[in-house]
Amino acid sequence: METNVPEEKRTSASRQGLHVDHESLQQPQSDHRRKGGWITFPFLGAAMMGLGVAMSGVLSNLVVYLIKEYNVPSVDAAQISNIVAGCLSLAPVAGAVVADAFFGCYPIVAISMAFSVLSSVVFTLTASLRGLRPAPCHLGAGSPCEPASAGQMAALYAGVFLMCVSAAGSRFNQATMGADQFDSAADRDVLFNWFFVFLYASSVVGSTVIVYVQDTVSWTLGFGISAASSVVGLVALLLGTRYYRRSAVRGSPFTGLAQVAVAAARKWKVNVPTSGELKFYHGRPRRGDADDKAGNGDTDLAPSDSFSFLNRAALITDGDTVAAVDGSTVIRPWRVCTVQQVEDLKTVLRILPLWSAAIVLSVAIGVQINFTILQALVMDRAVGRFVIPAGSMIVGTLVAVVVSLGLLDRVLLPLWRRLVRHDPTPLQRIGAGHVITIVSMAASAVIERQRLATVHARGEEGNPAWVSPLSAMWLVLPFALSGFGEALHFPGQVTLYYQEFPPSLKNTATGMVAMIVALGFYLSTALIGIVRRATAWLPDNMNASRLENLYWLLAGLVSFNFGYYMLCARLYKYQNVGK
Repeated sequence: METNVPEEKRTSASRQGLHVDHESLQQPQSDHRRKGGWITFPFLGAAMMGLGVAMSGVLSNLVVYLIKEYNVPSVDAAQISNIVAGCLSLAPVAGAVVADAFFGCYPIVAISMAFSVLSSVVFTLTASLRGLRPAPCHLGAGSPCEPASAGQMAALYAGVFLMCVSAAGSRFNQATMGADQFDSAADRDVLFNWFFVFLYASSVVGSTVIVYVQDTVSWTLGFGISAASSVVGLVALLLGTRYYRRSAVRGSPFTGLAQVAVAAARKWKVNVPTSGELKFYHGRPRRGDADDKAGNGDTDLAPSDSFSFLNRAALITDGDTVAAVDGSTVIRPWRVCTVQQVEDLKTVLRILPLWSAAIVLSVAIGVQINFTILQALVMDRAVGRFVIPAGSMIVGTLVAVVVSLGLLDRVLLPLWRRLVRHDPTPLQRIGAGHVITIVSMAASAVIERQRLATVHARGEEGNPAWVSPLSAMWLVLPFALSGFGEALHFPGQVTLYYQEFPPSLKNTATGMVAMIVALGFYLSTALIGIVRRATAWLPDNMNASRLENLYWLLAGLVSFNFGYYMLCARLYKYQNVGK
């Protein structure tokens, strides 16, 4: 029986290559309201926690696992961990694009969580099967440690690859899927707050409980707990399937940016006409108007003067349209774009200098995280009868971020408003984060200098296994400062990008922050490689290193970068955020 569906809806759907669901077109609102809401929250929350615990339980102790079980030199292990962390940060950008453009959030999240289970299983097998690891290395035995074979490293990297695939489909899409369940902006804000709570809480659990089990009981049991956590998260997600609201596929926002670049490049020889001859495409076609071949509705508005070379992309020229069967004209999107698309790309270009200023921060933090773990391995980690695992030191940063966000929200920001009568701007918050990160790097250098002083006092420079009596709890100080800086500059960047970008590029804002983190880890690996080739600061023996020099170098780089940031911030003009 044929349902009476409006012809306009049928035509629009068929042109996009979409299947027309007659029933959903007939009663879209009733279906939309029946699903979603807070009933989905327990399922999504459990899924977020399960995945976060599993992933952090593997990643937090990866440096130690490489050193102790795969006989990887300490600095090389830190380098590998940086590359893995960079992949985990960059992969979600691709996952978000795939979800937006092709499948939607739910199927991508479900599949990615299945990959998380597989990844944890592979890591568990590497820990439990003796043939998947090299023979144990005994320091001081006189014989060199047996390196892992290509097959053994391949098995380990298979687990890493599966974990990256899991992160690609889940990191951003879980938050987006949760927000899609609500119509109210206030409800979405609450959901985002809880998302970050789950993100940091799961990281704390994975970095403490699972890392402790790995270090004191067995790696097999630790990775097994990660696998169980992945299964619990996947099951929780699937149990809520009947309640989820699934948003329509919106298409990738990056496609529009690429179209502007291609269209402008194709017309690079075309001269932009004078103001009296302007004919730009605005994307509001009038059907059947033979005189308006390009279908550009309102021609009163022209592109802005900044980055004027891109204005050619919106300029209507011969060959930009083709005639359709019904007599209408169809725009060729890779030859001509709307004025709004051009302005969207300009927005991205305007903010790129500020975005680039955050990369050095991420480089410094990436180096600090991994080398602090190496420092902790040769420091006194005992607190009473309890020995803190070296991989758990990062908890200091996680807790500092959570506490700092609470203090900012309840104490510092209200005090700021009382003193200056307005909220700090995003650029001010980011700048404050830069300054605190400089102090954090300096604090790491001072503490490392004190550790090396104890090494030199005992004459243990040649003993890589010697543990300094200096308490590893001193390392919490720079981590806490780094966490406080992150609580200022990372949320500040999210706020800046989200509010300044046009509506069509809101997801891109989150992607830009993720790319900062990924580039930071990759470039920190490159920086360490350069330092190792140019200096003798970083031998495999941490007791013979000059790690303090590296921290002072980072403090200098972040200080120089802060000057660059201040120049960019002074030149930047807010588009949507009040000064």
